Amino acid sequence: MHFIDLQKQYYAYQSEIDAAINKVVHSTQFIMGPEVSILEKELSAFTNNKHALACSSGTDALLLALMAFEVKPGDEIITTPFSFIAAAEVIAFLKARPVFVDIDPQTYNIDPEKIGAAVTSKTKGIIPVDIFGQCADYDQIRAIAAKHRLFLVEDGAQSFGAEYKGRQACSLGDISCTSFFPAKPLGCFGDGGALFTDNTDLARKIDSLRVHGKGSHKYDHAYIGINGRLDTLQAAILSVKLKHFHQEIEARNHIADYYTQHLKGICVTPFIESHNLSVYAQYVIQLEERDRLQAYLTEKVIPTAIHYPKPLHLQPALQYLGYHEGDFPVAEKLCEKVLALPMHPFLSGEEQDLVICAIKEGLRIKGLKD
Repeated sequence: MHFIDLQKQYYAYQSEIDAAINKVVHSTQFIMGPEVSILEKELSAFTNNKHALACSSGTDALLLALMAFEVKPGDEIITTPFSFIAAAEVIAFLKARPVFVDIDPQTYNIDPEKIGAAVTSKTKGIIPVDIFGQCADYDQIRAIAAKHRLFLVEDGAQSFGAEYKGRQACSLGDISCTSFFPAKPLGCFGDGGALFTDNTDLARKIDSLRVHGKGSHKYDHAYIGINGRLDTLQAAILSVKLKHFHQEIEARNHIADYYTQHLKGICVTPFIESHNLSVYAQYVIQLEERDRLQAYLTEKVIPTAIHYPKPLHLQPALQYLGYHEGDFPVAEKLCEKVLALPMHPFLSGEEQDLVICAIKEGLRIKGLKD
């Protein structure tokens, strides 16, 4: 059993993927070939954005978004401490200051009720991170951003394909970003990402920034940019996978529903807001004796993961910010309790039953359940 089975996915679409790769190889247009612009049009249509710009990774997407908003040293950007480091990292990379706000204990997303208190005269923007495949509460967050004249960047690295009140994920920020890392709901065969916006001026600026700040021609540079291009091979692979993505989203939700049906009442199962459709980038349970259950499942050769074992404000790289243990108690407590189970569109019913039975057995035999 695999935590995420990319091999099964490849075999399902092998002929299409191989043909797409071979086409690019024979064209030898490996950088910004026509498949990139084709993918961008497909992504734009999928998310209902005017503009989609493919780039080299989800992290670079976030960096490009902040560069487009001209974030400078000393600026403050509000984000969540319960996430992968990428959002906080790109803020710090630009010598701005990540300002953390605690999370909602049910959705794990940034708590909108706590954002207002974190706003100062130095605050320039907000980066909510859509955790585990469910969108944050963007109506509330956008209202706060508008009140204080802040930009809003959606980190949809885990939520591409999700929905919020009938709107597609990655269409909810002034700029929205996603990742196509192989393990993401829509993943390529390496690193990749994209930015989305309805603002044509921002789109033009991002297009320049991702290619060394290009101007009217190759050796004309309007901005200090980065090498943030998406490889043509990755674009071709993503176009194939995107054709099958709706059925994979349905499969993810079916698998999640089955887990919840059989685990509810045994441990805390994911809470999805009624107005949201999750893509379940991870299926995460929580329980007090998480570490002991994980050890038991490991004995049974059932893979699991902890997203996340340590909140960002306690990471060594961010200690200079001056946060301390106890500053964000909800995030800190959940880091001790969450456990991600195998989740991918090709997980069989038999495999799920093995996971569910092992959890029940582990809780009973080891006396883990409260």
